[in-house]
Amino acid sequence: MFSEQAAPRAQGLLAPPSAEACTFSRVPVSAYSDRSQPFRLGERSFGRQYAHIYAVRLAQMRHVLEQRARRKWGDTVVLRKLSELQTGEKCCVVGTLFKAMQLQPSILQEISEEHNLVPQPPLPKYIDPSDELMLEDELQRIKLEGAIEVQKLVTGTVFAVYGSEQDDGKFLVEDHCFANLPQALPWNGPSSDRFVLLVSGLGLGSGSGESLLSTQLLVDVVTGQLGAEGEQSCAAHISRVILAGNLLSQNTQSRDTINKAKYLTKKTQAASVEAVKMLDEILLQLCTSVPVDVMPGEFDPTNYTLPQQPLHHCMLPLARAYPTLRLVTNPYQADLDGVRFLGTSGQNISDIFKYSSMDDYLEILEWTLLAGHISPTAPDTLGCYPFYKSDPFILTECPHVYFCGNAPRFQCKVLKGEDGQRVLLVTVPDFSATQTACLINLRNLGCQPISFSGFGAEDDDGDMEVTHSGT
Repeated sequence: MFSEQAAPRAQGLLAPPSAEACTFSRVPVSAYSDRSQPFRLGERSFGRQYAHIYAVRLAQMRHVLEQRARRKWGDTVVLRKLSELQTGEKCCVVGTLFKAMQLQPSILQEISEEHNLVPQPPLPKYIDPSDELMLEDELQRIKLEGAIEVQKLVTGTVFAVYGSEQDDGKFLVEDHCFANLPQALPWNGPSSDRFVLLVSGLGLGSGSGESLLSTQLLVDVVTGQLGAEGEQSCAAHISRVILAGNLLSQNTQSRDTINKAKYLTKKTQAASVEAVKMLDEILLQLCTSVPVDVMPGEFDPTNYTLPQQPLHHCMLPLARAYPTLRLVTNPYQADLDGVRFLGTSGQNISDIFKYSSMDDYLEILEWTLLAGHISPTAPDTLGCYPFYKSDPFILTECPHVYFCGNAPRFQCKVLKGEDGQRVLLVTVPDFSATQTACLINLRNLGCQPISFSGFGAEDDDGDMEVTHSGT
C-alpha cells in the first residue's frame, strides 16, 4: 500500500541527485464534515441523577432490539416487560444489564469508618466467579441464569434475552441478542489513494528522549522532510492526521502540589505547561503542511468525563493561527472524503477491559459495535455527563472506520455485517510506548502500521529507521 507506492521510486539517500528538483503537492481535501455535534455540550448542568441516561438509553434502543429479536426468534415471539412475566412462559425481554461485582471499587466502602477498610489496590481486572447478572427495565429487575456469559458482559449493556421465569423468581436464559450493526452509510470514498494517519499517546512531558525523537521522525515524515523521493511522494498522499488522545504523559498529572501548602508551591510550575508548549510546537510543524484533528485523552487538559470537550485554543498560540488545526471532541466523528470515521481515545475500551473477561482490545472494539453502544459502562465505572434527553453514545449509523486510541498494540480487522455493512476496526497503539502509528487508505480501507525507531539500545548499528508493514 503506502510502501508499495514508494517502490517504483525507490532511491537511496546516497544516490546522485535528480536532474530536476522534485516537488510533491499535498493531495487536496475534497470533502470534510465534522459529525461530532452530538458530543458537544452546550448548557452544562450536573444537578440531574444518572438514572435518566439509563432510561433514555433503554427507550432509544428498545425498538431496535425488539426488531432484532423478531428477526432472530421469529415474528411470533412473545415480547414482555419484566412486570408482565408469567412463570414458565417462553418470551423475550429487553432490558439493561447490571453486573453485581464483588471486586468493583466503591468509594463508599473506602470511606466507611465502620469497616475501617484499607483502600483496595488497583487490579488489572475486577471480575470474580461470584459475579451475577441482573436485567432491569423501567419498573423492576430480575436475576439472569442459564446460557449467558457472565464474565464477558458489562453493566449498562442493553440487550434482549429469550427464556422463561422460573419458580424461584429467576429468569432462565436460553438465548440472547444485541442490537448488531446499525444501518450502513453509502460509500463515497475517493477513487485515488489518500491516506489518513492515526496517532495516539504521544505522551509529551514523559522525559523520554526516545519518544521525543520518534515523534520528530513522525513529523518529518508527514511534512516530507525525511526519506528519499519515494517516501516524500507517498507522504504527499497523507490528506489528514488524527491525534487520538493522551497527547500529554501521565507524568504531567502531578498531585503533589495539591497536598502541599500554597507557599511551598508558589513558584513551582505545573509539569503540563512545558508539555503543552511542546505540543504547540509539534502541531505548528504539522499544520503548516497537512490538516490535523486533535482529540483530547485521559491525561490531557480538558474535562475528565466523557464526552471530552475540545482543548482550548488559547493553549496553542502558535498552531491556532492555521485553519488546518481542528480541535475536536472525544469521541470523534467525521466524514473524510466520503468515509465516515468514528473513534475514541480509548477510555471506553480500557474500562470494559477491566470489568470483562475479554482480553483483546480489538475484540472489545468489535463487541461495542455489535452491542450498538460506544461506551456501555458509562456512567457506572466510567465518568460521563448526565444526559437526560438522549444518549449520544448509541450507534445510529454504521461508520466505515471505527478506531480506539492508546491500545497496547496495533490491530485491524474488516467486519462485515448481515446487511452489507463493512467496517474497518483499528486499535491505534500508544505511540510513546510502541513508536507506531497507522495509515488508512481512504480508497479501499487498507490499513498498515508505520513504525519509527530511533537510536535505541536494541539497535546494533544505531541507525534511525522508518518501517512500513503491509496488512
